[in-house]
Amino acid sequence: MAGSTIPFSVSGFTMETKPKYKMGLQLFTIRDAMEKDPIGSLKTVQSLGYQDLEIYGYNGEEDTYYGYKTTDFKKILEDHNLTTSSGHYGLMNFFDKPEADLKRYVDQCIEGATKLKQDYITWPWLDPKFRNEDGFKKLTYILNNIGEQVTKSGLGFAYHNHGFEFDNLGETNGYDIIINGTDSSLVKLQIDLYWVKHSSKQSPVEIIANQPDRYVMWHIKDMDKVTRDYSELGNGSIDYIDMLPKLDKSGLQFYYLEQGGNFAKNSIQSITDSAAYFKENLQKFL
Repeated sequence: MAGSTIPFSVSGFTMETKPKYKMGLQLFTIRDAMEKDPIGSLKTVQSLGYQDLEIYGYNGEEDTYYGYKTTDFKKILEDHNLTTSSGHYGLMNFFDKPEADLKRYVDQCIEGATKLKQDYITWPWLDPKFRNEDGFKKLTYILNNIGEQVTKSGLGFAYHNHGFEFDNLGETNGYDIIINGTDSSLVKLQIDLYWVKHSSKQSPVEIIANQPDRYVMWHIKDMDKVTRDYSELGNGSIDYIDMLPKLDKSGLQFYYLEQGGNFAKNSIQSITDSAAYFKENLQKFL
């Protein structure tokens, strides 16, 4: 779980020894680099000050991450003083498959996540053909079942939003269906602050305030001022200096910087620039 700030007093002044949370990165940001050179990429990530990772691409049948057996990948992380607290797993690929197949894959995910000492298994996506009212209602059923299975294993389960959840579905939207149709004790939430700013009529401050204890993870990324595509932190239109102090952090355990694409130069340079901006301007709010 997230660490805590340890204060101490010097000549009457209280000083903070370290940030409350580890600086996190969603590795999907550098998926091109990870495909070419996983170990070299992780070495660079660690050198930039990132400490905790959210990973993707688990192969349940082979029990591998990025081509390495789970136990070997865990050792690689340890060698670079990195941890992983969450993973985006391919759960959505079983949306219209038999429940037994999904249950088996969830068991595989639990095994992999447990070996890596992760805290959360996270649902990351929904195929466009299911983004209708009936699809979201079915999704809530699936999410509750996965949440029960994962929670019984001692891990946490969370849902990650994009922008499509906020599309109008008559008198409701997909996000409201998910929020209202899932058990808050089984299905936690990973809020993508970029996508809320991009697509929701509500602000991230308002959304988190509705169920603050449920928002256990955040994705922090910026929005291009012209195209509204992704951007390096500090180059875009989202005023995180204003937003972060206003967000209810009572449920927050982990956050991850992320940029899905639209790199000014390349993915490694983008995580370099975003890390520098974050440490100088935003980390103090966390």
